[in-house]
Amino acid sequence: MSRGLGKGLNALFPGESLSKAESVEKIHVKSIKANPYQPRKIFDEIAIQELSASIKEHGILQPIILRKKGTTYEIVVGERRFRAAQLAGLDEIPAVVRNLTDEETMELAILENLQREDLTPIEEAEAYHGLMENLKLTQEQLAFRLGKSRPHIANHVRLLTLPGKVRDYISEGKLSMGHGRTLLGLRKKEKIALLAEQVLKDGLNVRQLEKLVQKLNEDVPRETKKEKKPDLFLAEREASLRDYFGTNVTIKKAKNKGKIEIEFFSEDDLERILELLNE
Repeated sequence: MSRGLGKGLNALFPGESLSKAESVEKIHVKSIKANPYQPRKIFDEIAIQELSASIKEHGILQPIILRKKGTTYEIVVGERRFRAAQLAGLDEIPAVVRNLTDEETMELAILENLQREDLTPIEEAEAYHGLMENLKLTQEQLAFRLGKSRPHIANHVRLLTLPGKVRDYISEGKLSMGHGRTLLGLRKKEKIALLAEQVLKDGLNVRQLEKLVQKLNEDVPRETKKEKKPDLFLAEREASLRDYFGTNVTIKKAKNKGKIEIEFFSEDDLERILELLNE
């Protein structure tokens, strides 16, 4: 697929309006299936109920977008309207049927939700990861196609390296994306889930968590501690590099030499860091 999607849905579905060759059809709801590439896993049931009540009173004001798949149809855009129509007891729903590839359907389903800010950070991360895996794209290429910055893509994808329980907390809104990114800075990765529990228990905000992670990272065994003042210049440079690379960075200095350690959590994360080093 050569065209970029950075221009948004309107570049492909201008207001979901119809071209001269298209028309609205009435499609039976039992013939319609959910989009297998739908990135959103959590639907606001109250919002669906409210939309359903509106549909009962006013009908569906905007047709959904479908694609033919065998003897049935798959939703491309408009799953909320479809669910609300089902709840309202409608037998048929107005729709426009378009000829789209799996690739186009996947990208459009993700883009629609991104533009409407319907995804949780974890759903967004999984969507980006799925696109990169299925379309064989780098983070840079995906960022260009979706009109996002590369750091935006990278910071979301890194969330997928968090323990499952912590990802669930973010999806449920109990922890923010900022909490998740900060937890990834903990050197003892096996302690991330426990620290997340502490964050919830104590109601820590992101800034408080950052200070706690910094303290835990500095809490080395007594026998390895050296009684010397911290190098504020190096600490400032470490913080700057952490922000740039989106991961934990440590500068270790000896007499006339030293080394910089940059952590990565997966092959994709390593590729992301290498791309940054080449910029």
